[in-house]
Amino acid sequence: MNFAAKSFDRQSVGYQAGLLGGFTLLAAALLVIGDLATEGAIEQRHAEDLKASLTQVIPPEIHDNDLLANPLVIKGDDGQDVVVYRALKGLDVTGVAYRIVGFGYAGEIDSILGLDAQGRIIGVRVLAHAETPGLGDKIEVAKDDWILGFNGRSLGDPPLERWGVKKDGGDFDQFSGATITPRGVVRSIREGLQFFAEHRDALTAPAEIGTADADQPTRSQP
Repeated sequence: MNFAAKSFDRQSVGYQAGLLGGFTLLAAALLVIGDLATEGAIEQRHAEDLKASLTQVIPPEIHDNDLLANPLVIKGDDGQDVVVYRALKGLDVTGVAYRIVGFGYAGEIDSILGLDAQGRIIGVRVLAHAETPGLGDKIEVAKDDWILGFNGRSLGDPPLERWGVKKDGGDFDQFSGATITPRGVVRSIREGLQFFAEHRDALTAPAEIGTADADQPTRSQP
């Protein structure tokens, strides 16, 4: 067998490596095509999920705008961007909602906090967590009504020093056998209320419906 024939021998290392490389490139191309084909659908699903969560903390009757349109972005104390969704009646801000993060027994507890223009809680909903089923998962509204106990509360009701669970001298119940989880949620809500107090002018200023760089929101028409 001559050299040319040997180079195309299917049992040769070169042939096998080339074949494997070809399949790898084909698989990579198919993955890219699949990602591009589903990207729009995934983004739409995320938007729908977010809108459903916002509806639970910002009731439809207090606004006439699309909550997802023209969000406000403000730097938090930790330097991270906080995306704020504002409820409007005309050009008047009637409510705001944004994500808050607490730390429970099993890690981060991601929630969304909805407030009226005076800083009173309209609603809080837990979006994601990894807390123990049957104990820590009582923070979910589907499992327990504990989270509804924050409705109508504000930074002064109760006073700041009483924004904690009863075991720590605060006003809010903890769960039997699970104190860390509610403690983390209460703390995240308190910090969310403090964020509103610190940025209240920017959050509630009429007709400011743009995004913000640092602490200064831009103006745009609704």
